[in-house]
Amino acid sequence: MPPCHAPQLDPENTGFIGVETFASLVHSHELPLDPAKLDMLVALAQGNDEGQVCYQELVDLISSKRSSSFKRAIANGQRALPRDVLLDETGLGFYKRFVRYVAYEILPCEMDRRWYFYQHRTCPPPVFMAAVTLTQIIVFLCYGARLNKWVLQTYHPEYMKSPLIYHPGHRARAWRFLTYMFMHVGLEQLGFNALLQLMIGVPLEMVHGILRISFLYLAGVLAGSLTVSITDMRAPLVGGSGGVYALCSAHLANVVM
Repeated sequence: MPPCHAPQLDPENTGFIGVETFASLVHSHELPLDPAKLDMLVALAQGNDEGQVCYQELVDLISSKRSSSFKRAIANGQRALPRDVLLDETGLGFYKRFVRYVAYEILPCEMDRRWYFYQHRTCPPPVFMAAVTLTQIIVFLCYGARLNKWVLQTYHPEYMKSPLIYHPGHRARAWRFLTYMFMHVGLEQLGFNALLQLMIGVPLEMVHGILRISFLYLAGVLAGSLTVSITDMRAPLVGGSGGVYALCSAHLANVVM
């Protein structure tokens, strides 16, 4: 780990520098350091007994890389930031206000919220939950127009011939274990699932990424079809409720904390 090269900052050549010394250096020389990152540096220094940070930790912070030591500093809870620091932000646009809402909805710690708020990027966008919901709506509209039936569509004989519906008797058609999530009984089921997917799934995807949330959602869908295969060999299965329940379960920990 490279040491600090300025003797007056690190006289014993330990590779560590006191955070107060660094903060005073920033202010005295008017260095263009993001105030949010300086606050995070203070939180990082509070993670050890000496109130110091090493050179590599400083580099990681400046380059927006979350090192393991920074994560430990966040985990120990010794932070001096006020709880309403993000809520006090004024003059934010609609999107930034939405990002702040997501931070407070999903992340339980103020430092994590602040990090997410300042480091969030729109690329890649949270497209998975939006694409799934849009596909479900399109499929429902297509079958509704074709069958001229918008409620209790499973009672229509032609509806049950769909290649998307899951039935334990069609277990050999493996795609049905997942594709049944695009089919819905009626407007109430579709509306309930779509609302929860957008209200819970999109914020979760913004924080945790498309890979984790897509895996979580599809795992819930798969668990639903496998459960029906065991518990009821005669029942057809439609709807994305299995994935929605998985999203709600994932969000439950945030609600409890």
